[in-house]
Amino acid sequence: MEFPTNKELWLQDFDRIHLNTAVENLEIKLVDIDEDHIELRMPISEKTRQPYGLLHGGVSMLLAETAASVHATWGVDLSRVQPVGIEISGSHVRSASEGEVRAVGSVVRRSKSLIVHQVEIIDHRSKKLLSSVRVTNFYKPVKGQ
Repeated sequence: MEFPTNKELWLQDFDRIHLNTAVENLEIKLVDIDEDHIELRMPISEKTRQPYGLLHGGVSMLLAETAASVHATWGVDLSRVQPVGIEISGSHVRSASEGEVRAVGSVVRRSKSLIVHQVEIIDHRSKKLLSSVRVTNFYKPVKGQ
């Protein structure tokens, strides 16, 4: 099953594909996607804050990995390979406690077996960088292929 490269199909099916997952529970939405970029958005809420009221750093990493992993399926034949996260490295440079954040991911390198993304978590209102994250996905061959 090859994932489509039609932006409108992605925007229509994103919520359905992520039913009963962390993506649905954290209210993560797909804003934009193309061959080289992805943008997700997520509200800061009681579901995403740590005890001091700030956006939880682990949730920022989850958002970044979601952006990279979702984008890694763009145009991929999932009956042959499945993208699996093998490395994530992030730096939190600023905090936020309310509003909405955006995860903006760009392809750094794409090969037959790997895809590397740079994902920036940005405060939607102030446009300031909150976290900078590098994510690598391995295209794991499906058994029998």
